[in-house]
Amino acid sequence: MSEEKSETVKMIVAIVHDHDAHNLMEELNNKDFKATKMATTGGFLREGNTTFMIGSDEEHIEEILEIIKNNCKARKKTIAPMSPVANSMESYYSFPMDVKIGGATVFIIDVEQFLKM
Repeated sequence: MSEEKSETVKMIVAIVHDHDAHNLMEELNNKDFKATKMATTGGFLREGNTTFMIGSDEEHIEEILEIIKNNCKARKKTIAPMSPVANSMESYYSFPMDVKIGGATVFIIDVEQFLKM
């Protein structure tokens, strides 16, 4: 087991729409960035998301953020009214509405310890 201790290691957690996940992973791989992806589910629309975990040194953070920005575009989607029978009352809405989907929610976290086993 090797252990690396460095104050410059970061973990980028990026939550993206499923529609953008394939292109993002492809571009990260093309640029030799390693990422782990996990299927996740969003809250309001309960649509599929993909959460990426990307470890990086501090000097590559801006490049990774640019890749995420270029591959995860926000867009509008009109959603149809939902019946209270189909969903719980807490998420009930009775008229079509435009919502923003896509884009990315990104967290950059300091890594205290990095182990590769």
